Amino acid sequence: MDAWTLARLLQSTILDAKDELEERLERCVGILTSLTSGLSEREANDALNAHVCKGPPQHEEICLGLFTLVLTEPTQAQKCYRDLALVSRDGMNIVLNKINQILMEKYLKLQDTCRTQLVWLLRELVKGGVLGADGVCMTFMKQIAGGDVTAKNIWLADNVLDILTEQREWVLKSSILIAMAVYTYLRLIVDHHGTPQLLALRQKEVDFCITLLRERFMDCFMIGRDLVRLLQNVARIPEFEQLWKDIVHNPQALSAQFTGVLQLLQSRTSRKFLACRLTPDMETKLLFMTSRVRFGQQKRYQDWFQRQYLSTPDSQSLRCDLIRYICGVVHPSNEVLSSDILPRWAIIGWLLTTCTSNVAASNAKLALFYDWLFFSPEKDSIMNIEPAILVMHHSMKPHPAITATLLDFMCRIIPNFYPPLEAHVRQGVFNSLTHIVEKRVLAHLAPLFDNPKLDKELRAMLREKFPEFCSSPSPPIEVKIEEPVSMEMDNHMSDKDDSCYDNAEAAFSDDEEDLNSKGKKREFRFHPIKETIVEEPVDITPFLDQLDESLKDKVVLLQKGSDTEAQCEVMQEIVDQVLEEDFDSEQLSVLASCLQELFKAHFRGEVLPEEITEESLEESVGKPLYLIFRNLCQMQEDNSGFSLLLDLLSELYQKQPKIGYHLLYYLKASKAAAGKMNLYESFAQATQLGDLHTCLMMDMKACQEDDVRLLCYLTPSIYTEFPDETLRSGELLNMIVAVIDSAQLQELVCHVMMGNLVMFRKDSVLNILIQSLDWETFEQYCTWQLFLAHSIPLETIIPILQHLKYKEHPEALSCLLLQLRRENSTQLHVDAISKQGAACTGPASRHKANVPGCVVTAGRVGAGRPSEEMVKMVLSRPCHPDDQFTTSILRHWCIKHDDLLAEHIKSLLIKNNSLPRKRQSLRSSSSKLAQLTLEQILEHLDNLRLNLTNTKQNFFSQTPILQALQHVQASCDEAHKMKFSDLFSLAEEYEDSSSKPPKSRRKATLSSPRSRKNAAQPANNEEESASSSASEEEDTKPKPTKRKRKGSSAVGSGSDSGSHGPVLAAARQGPGAAQATAWKAALAARVSAPLHAALGGHPPAATFNPF
Repeated sequence: MDAWTLARLLQSTILDAKDELEERLERCVGILTSLTSGLSEREANDALNAHVCKGPPQHEEICLGLFTLVLTEPTQAQKCYRDLALVSRDGMNIVLNKINQILMEKYLKLQDTCRTQLVWLLRELVKGGVLGADGVCMTFMKQIAGGDVTAKNIWLADNVLDILTEQREWVLKSSILIAMAVYTYLRLIVDHHGTPQLLALRQKEVDFCITLLRERFMDCFMIGRDLVRLLQNVARIPEFEQLWKDIVHNPQALSAQFTGVLQLLQSRTSRKFLACRLTPDMETKLLFMTSRVRFGQQKRYQDWFQRQYLSTPDSQSLRCDLIRYICGVVHPSNEVLSSDILPRWAIIGWLLTTCTSNVAASNAKLALFYDWLFFSPEKDSIMNIEPAILVMHHSMKPHPAITATLLDFMCRIIPNFYPPLEAHVRQGVFNSLTHIVEKRVLAHLAPLFDNPKLDKELRAMLREKFPEFCSSPSPPIEVKIEEPVSMEMDNHMSDKDDSCYDNAEAAFSDDEEDLNSKGKKREFRFHPIKETIVEEPVDITPFLDQLDESLKDKVVLLQKGSDTEAQCEVMQEIVDQVLEEDFDSEQLSVLASCLQELFKAHFRGEVLPEEITEESLEESVGKPLYLIFRNLCQMQEDNSGFSLLLDLLSELYQKQPKIGYHLLYYLKASKAAAGKMNLYESFAQATQLGDLHTCLMMDMKACQEDDVRLLCYLTPSIYTEFPDETLRSGELLNMIVAVIDSAQLQELVCHVMMGNLVMFRKDSVLNILIQSLDWETFEQYCTWQLFLAHSIPLETIIPILQHLKYKEHPEALSCLLLQLRRENSTQLHVDAISKQGAACTGPASRHKANVPGCVVTAGRVGAGRPSEEMVKMVLSRPCHPDDQFTTSILRHWCIKHDDLLAEHIKSLLIKNNSLPRKRQSLRSSSSKLAQLTLEQILEHLDNLRLNLTNTKQNFFSQTPILQALQHVQASCDEAHKMKFSDLFSLAEEYEDSSSKPPKSRRKATLSSPRSRKNAAQPANNEEESASSSASEEEDTKPKPTKRKRKGSSAVGSGSDSGSHGPVLAAARQGPGAAQATAWKAALAARVSAPLHAALGGHPPAATFNPF
């Protein structure tokens, strides 16, 4: 066979490089002709058989040579096919694989003659009942493009239909082929109208589909709800009109197992059917756009796609196929979703905006919302409904008409899709919207549903249909369906190829009323779907033929292994062969495909034993596949076999991403892997991801979706072994708190307190807590519980107050408020206990020992006591009547640490008052965070004053507060004096009588208004004296003399008049208040004089000087 003949296999130009497949087939034909040239037919057969017996490579050469002649030499096709049937030793498997390869990769380049011969070969394979011919037949159907009525496409559709019709008995042997053929030709019927040729083909398609639907309805049932969509499109054809009557009114006539159209609509459509309506070239282009093209750079690709496939009027119907494919099949990984890759909603928006037919536009919108209508969180995926809501959300600004028409369609489809099932459709749409909010696809729907850009009628309709989502951001109440519906049949089509974790579907039974042992309703719990898995025989024949004989034999033994022990022995032999020096590393990918198929059961169900013991853990890691992990642990990293095993795992990881968290489990649970957790890093670097952080997050996400118990089991080890990857961001923490329950939370808290787990560290905890503000309520509470289990000072995270808004972040505010209160209360309790054995040092220790409240505490200095920075953060919160946070904590500090709080507030007031008003406004406008103005402080103090009005607490009678208020009043403008007149009135009569220099720098706190309160409240004396003595010890230290500025006399205070201000201020409030205050002052004077004399000091003289 010369090169000229072989060149006719593919169309090419002089500029095209020689195709590799074509070159290989040419070599095979050359070998074939060299063996048979000049020989008789019998001699040629003997020569071919002799050559085939030499080994698999020779067998493959002859089979491919004969196959090529069938395609390129129609006159010799019959003879070559007969020879092929005689010499083939693998049941034509090599030929079937090559046909599939050509159909998927080279069909568009095939010469017309070769296409004709390929269909002829398919007919012969079907006639001969060759095993695997049904798969080739389905690949042929995939090449029949929707929306294309060109001669070549019509010819292919007609010829494949003829084969299926002629070989009807053969078709009926395969349920999947029946369903795929019905789905394909039901869809094509819509395109075939107009010319006599198309009408004739259409009638053949109608007869074919009607026959299979009536005779094998339950085989067609596996298509799911999209079968109803396709039947709706052809409902006006008389044959289908009669079928619809039976479906609606007499379902038992079709099958005893069929209960009605609702049963079909509640069954989701497998992605196999959705993918079969796109040609391989269309599918490749779409996948490229959704995985490689950056958002904003898609126009050239969209233009090419439109010119190629969407430029004719007939191609309008293809848009439905594309939209269903994008919604149901293209499920990007989390990594892609968080990147700048072109999102799915953008492609769908482009398809909708380029619709030129009203009918096509309506069908496209139905295709987009189709999974919404009967959405069930337990069976359907959030990824199927996500594109529709995002198209509406992102189109609101640039294309509000698109959003409006989609919202209008969503409202009107509820009563109009099928009136008898209106309640179910409403529930399905409601479930979809609820699930969207719960999964945080959109935080709230009110901005979308009640947007001013929508017209009034549409907004009114949305408020009528979905009042729960138009105003309140809280989760709505579930809509109840009036009549119960039983569903006996589910989709029996198992997606065996859908093993990738980002395609795995899980259900969140948020509306399920699961009762625990205490009878309480359990909140949002994560449950994997518990589907009845029908074990199908594993077919690895296509892969076996690509393996060496010795390795092939071992894989076959592994497949036939009856028990785990026997499989482990064979698996070890396979690993040993892989580690041999002469092993061909190119076979790793094929071997990985075999192992992935053989051990699918390993990746189903829960990995962690129900009862965790050493024995159960060792038994759980005794799976054959785990032998790869064991051998890896026993090898040194510089060993050449080490990298080979990593390459094998990398190939497995591409085909089965769950292998990642299985490796983590083995390294944690197996005794043989003790201390080897760092092997996971080597594994991550060997994968195509090549990055430890990305690989770890993807594996933990897969684990979260499959097995929450295992996630909790792995968490301590993951955080301990990979702190740089886990503690820097909240990604992993969010995965954990999103799915754990209260018992698992308590278990993690115990791990933290026992020192087995560290989930936060000082340098990153603030950033993580800020990230958590956007999480669900229970997730935030879990996060704060885990934080509180750590011994991280509260000062580390107090800056989070700058980010907290009282309406949006109640969870964080309540947790922070209680923690501030708890720390203070705990410290006071520790102080009270420490008093018993405190030893005071210094010259006056003998006297101090006799003074109640003399305490020397161990541990952190000032722990539990508010620092000035902490008070500043609290006061910097905006003042709002409904935000009680600042007032609450200030009131608590008033009771526990009033003297310290007074000093801090005095300092902050004077610092802010000393700044010019212009500088304050500039500073406030330039920084959104940590801004503290004089007006803010005064507003919070005024709120505190009102809160303390009817209490016995006299915080505002303390000298530092009165001094500071007087200082501010002296320099503030009239507007502030008027606004805070009640606050300033407390210090109006407070005068500075200290005209003489002070005799001592010691500040006797018991002679101040603070000590008057102590005398009036003896019950609280023990707690207050602790603060008093601490302040006294601080104030005995010499302070540097500060230079007075002009006007400072307004804030000074003398030893005699310091106590008169509060008495006179109280007198204005009434006789009773004046009497009480005077009584307190007198009592304080009697107490303080002998005490100061005993301490060897003088009566106190105030030395306050803010400058």
